[in-house]
Amino acid sequence: MSHLLGINHLTLSTTDLDRLVAYYTELLGASLAFERASTGNDPRFAVVDVGGDDHLLIVETAAASTTGLDPLRGAGWGLRVGSHARLCEVRERIAGAGLPVGEIETLPTQWTMTVRDPDGRPVDVRAHRPRAASQE
Repeated sequence: MSHLLGINHLTLSTTDLDRLVAYYTELLGASLAFERASTGNDPRFAVVDVGGDDHLLIVETAAASTTGLDPLRGAGWGLRVGSHARLCEVRERIAGAGLPVGEIETLPTQWTMTVRDPDGRPVDVRAHRPRAASQE
């Protein structure tokens, strides 16, 4: 039996913490859980609540982060929204802000689109499709 419940957080680095936090909160609907100023030993960072018990830990760094795709040529991670309608709303907000956003694709179990955050990092945003009643 697994004792793992899911991902606690994913850490992203950025050269502009305010810009990246604004992207995830204002355009994708996440909420800022807390922010900490830099100290003598540690950089400035913010924790963004992306739903449930899942968080992004965003750390401000002097050097730009890697923005390459994963080996499958897709985003290396993704966020989940509650419905196809919500996915469409998010897409419209991002497009309305003049930022790059892919088309919504229909997969067997979900709808998905790929966006790029302000640092160029690809992020899948997905909504699970309703499951069909099992055939017995």
